[in-house]
Amino acid sequence: MVPLLEVADPDIQVKINLSDRRLFPIWDRVQAGERLSSAEGVTLLDSDDLSGVGRMADFAKKRVTGDKVFFVLNRHVNPTNICVLSCKFCDFAKKPGDEDAYEMTIEEILDHVDDDINEIHIVGGHHPTWPFEYYVEMIRAIHEKNPKLQIKAFTASEIDYFDRRWKVTPEESLAILKEAGLQSMPGGGAEVFSTRVHRILLPGKANADRWGDIHKIAHRMGIPTNCTLLYGHIETFEERAEHLVRLRNIQDETGGFLAFIPLEYQVGTTRLRPRHTPAMDDLKMIATARLMLDNIKYIKSYWVMLGEATASIGLNFGANDLDGTIGKERIAHAALADSPAGRARERMVSSIRDARRIPVERDALYNEIKVYQ
Repeated sequence: MVPLLEVADPDIQVKINLSDRRLFPIWDRVQAGERLSSAEGVTLLDSDDLSGVGRMADFAKKRVTGDKVFFVLNRHVNPTNICVLSCKFCDFAKKPGDEDAYEMTIEEILDHVDDDINEIHIVGGHHPTWPFEYYVEMIRAIHEKNPKLQIKAFTASEIDYFDRRWKVTPEESLAILKEAGLQSMPGGGAEVFSTRVHRILLPGKANADRWGDIHKIAHRMGIPTNCTLLYGHIETFEERAEHLVRLRNIQDETGGFLAFIPLEYQVGTTRLRPRHTPAMDDLKMIATARLMLDNIKYIKSYWVMLGEATASIGLNFGANDLDGTIGKERIAHAALADSPAGRARERMVSSIRDARRIPVERDALYNEIKVYQ
């Protein structure tokens, strides 16, 4: 079992005012470093005491990394939007022959590789005809062009698809991809670990058990991963909290998760709800993740989906990572995400400083490159 995170300063003492009496016992447990239950997670998400929830989460975050907030110079590449699935929340996926369907060649992917970035992040559709060998060639070509570039690629649902489509098991595919240059995996494809939600929104995708099993396999093979939760659509607070508990249990077993990213559902044209979830919900989601995921060191305030303003505020609600400069990310922007498609280092530093935090440039594996005092 993986122990709770070592804290940067266990003697930090904070007095906060709580207007929601239901938070009193939770605050006692947080200060004592005790693990929160799923029911307590629901209370945090349901509370109207936004300031109180945020201050508890900020307290928990400071015990782990102090005032440091991390970012990476990275580039997101989405090699194709052609996908055999028809998930009801997705604006990105297209079918062969659609006017806006696309496929990137290896040469086009390599155009995104340069010496300015430390990480390349690759996620795409479940393409009906691309053989597994094409994905291996993709990783190998990137690694050969820039051996120092850290490659984070392919969600657990894509790894599952390689097995279902080409009969390449997760153990086999991950071993081959790692040999080609893969170093870590993104956390996408988890959506919500709820049988009800899965049945309604993503019936053909890898389910919660399969997603978890593939990440455990990756962790055992020395491939660290991220983990995610897609929220703000048809899920309940109870389903969000249970999702977090399940991630926490996997981390107890393997210790392989680098970071957790709450992903706000982008309304786009799928319109599972009439408008985006309120910023208050975004901030409570970040804070609840920090307070419940006591064994995952980094919680992201993902500016691509939240927008710059809310993401910066999230750095006072338990988040200690702003992700990266992104570049040509397509998936969130296919759903009309209200944020710029890329930002330079200076803007990342400014957003973190606006939150009165210390910017730290990192690589994909959270090694510190530069601290901007």
